[in-house]
This record gives sequence, C-alpha cells and structure tokens, in this order.
Amino acid sequence: MVPKPVKSLFKHKPKTPGDIARQARDLLVYVDSGGNGDPAPKLKEKMTDLGKVLREMKSILYGSGEAEPVPEACSQLTQEFFRANTLRLLITNLPKLDLEVRNDARQVVANLQRQQVQSRLIACDYLESNLDLMDILVSGYENPDITLHYGGMLRDCIRHQSIAKYVLEKHVKKFFGYVQFPTFDVSSDASATFKELLTRHKSTVAEFLSKNYDWFFEEFNKELLESSNYITRRQAVKLLGDILLDRSNTVVMVRYVSSKDNLRILMNLLRESSKSIQIEAFHVFKLFAANQNKPPEIVSILVANQSKLLRFFGNFKLDKEDEHFEADKAQVVREIAGLNQEIISNSGSGSDNPPPGSPF
Repeated sequence: MVPKPVKSLFKHKPKTPGDIARQARDLLVYVDSGGNGDPAPKLKEKMTDLGKVLREMKSILYGSGEAEPVPEACSQLTQEFFRANTLRLLITNLPKLDLEVRNDARQVVANLQRQQVQSRLIACDYLESNLDLMDILVSGYENPDITLHYGGMLRDCIRHQSIAKYVLEKHVKKFFGYVQFPTFDVSSDASATFKELLTRHKSTVAEFLSKNYDWFFEEFNKELLESSNYITRRQAVKLLGDILLDRSNTVVMVRYVSSKDNLRILMNLLRESSKSIQIEAFHVFKLFAANQNKPPEIVSILVANQSKLLRFFGNFKLDKEDEHFEADKAQVVREIAGLNQEIISNSGSGSDNPPPGSPF
C-alpha cells in the first residue's frame, strides 16, 4: 500500500471571520509601528497582505457574485473587529494606505455601521466610547489627500443619531469654512456632510437649531447665502429650504421668516441671474408670504415692493410645467396682492416710504 504524501496531513484550517478580523488588526498594528524597522520590501509585502484581508472582509460583509452574505459570519466579523479596536487602527493609518485599499476600507466601515449583533448596532456603542475618532475624521477636510475617504467614513458614522449630535455640537462651525474650500472635491464632500448633519436626524437637528439659532443663522446668512461664490449660494439656499420646510423645524422656521434681514437676503436671491438659485429662493420666500402672523416690518417691506414683486412673479416660470410650483406661486401672489398700506398703518408703522434696504 502506497502511503499518502505527508503534506496532506497538514491541511490549512479555513480562516474564520474572527480570524480574518484579527489578521487585519495585526497587520494594522504592524503598519502603525512603521514596519518595526523592517526594510521597505517587507513593509510593502505587509501592505499587500492588508489589502487582501480587507477584500476578504468586504466579501464576507457584502457577499460575492455567487453567494449572499451569511449573517452569522457577518456577526462574528463585526464583533471581533470592534472588540479588537480595529476601527481606530484603520482610521489612524488610512493615510498610509494605497488608494485602492482605502476604498475597500471605506466600504468595510460603511457596512459595519449597519451590522446588528444580538439586535444591537455595536458600531454605535463603540463610537460612543471613542468619540475622538470623529475629531480625526472631521480633520480630514484639512488634508485634501484624505478628504474623500475620511469624509465618507464620517457620513457613515453619523448615521447613528448620538454620533451626529456630537459632531453637530462640537464641529459644525468648521463646516462654514470647509464648504467654501477652493478645491472642489473638498468643498463638495464637506457640503454633503453638512447637509447630512442638518437633515438626517430630525429631533436632534431641531433641538440644535433652537438652542443655537442666533449664531448659526448669522453665520449661515453671512458666510453662505451672501457668499461671492455662486455654487456656495446655490447649495446654501437649497439646504435652507430643506431645513425650514421640514415640519420638525417649524419653530425655527417661524422665527426665521419673522426677520426683515432674512427677508432682504431672500429677495436679493430672487433677483439672481441664475434660475436655479431663483427657484430655491422662491421655496423659502413663499414661507415669508404664507406666514399669517407677519411682523409689521415684514409687511412693510412686502408692501413697499408689492408692485415689483407681483410683476416679477408674473414672469417667473419653470422650464417645464409644474402644477405644484404654479399653485405655490399663485398662493404667494394672492398673499402679496392682499397686502395694502392700511395694514402697515394699523400695525403702527406710520411711514409711506419704502423701508431702507428694500432689495426690489
């Protein structure tokens, strides 16, 4: 009888999802150390191994062309990934990785945010105990080489309401600068995160805006709506409409449309040469017109500009017919046409002259 080859007695045991997560951590520890003083070829080899491991993780989490993800495997991988503090190592060492490996890392992190283990999003639990990682991700906007990957990871993390609240309260002021960064990729990614912070978690946003109304909208108006940059103005007025038209922000909306300074800014935006900005400005302006408890100074400005506004809206049309838009415009016209000087007199204005700063 011919004996079996010896090598068949030592078959490699298939790696479990937990093994793969641990291997990723070990490789990231090696990268974090700078390669322990090893020569460059050795470090490059380990970087290649890390890329392979991240692709294995991605295959487990997303499945492959032949198979769907296996929930138990995803659960094991998720548990070990966060237990071993691998997310911290991945984030802090991301700038050292090749572009393709960064892309895989981003996809792995995105998926892990959604993985439940025993009905809990353990990614959220981990991030709540490691909030400084959000500080690192936000700082990515100051490094264009890493912006898109850190920015994407940041948006994945603020899917969790508690994490979004932390970023809002600690970092949102920085975004007034980030969204105006001269590099388009940076400003565009920052704008996407800014919008996500201010629209995704309704109750958190409403609470934040109520508590921080004065400084937030002062900055929003000055830095964004009155920016010299066309793209900044267009994105800002669109975001303003998204915020104010959300029912969760009704209290904030009523306060915003009671300000004559805000009305002046929106009327100036209606006069823009850009149709896109005009349309978005209209969606905010209609809230001023529809307010049934307009303060006297708002009524005064609208009456002073009544004929010009009615003439403007008479010629204001979309490129494609839109029944909803036409209905909104008709309502605005009725509101403005219904105002008259008697309303101002009754409100105590006592002046027939147009208010200073009337834009129309």
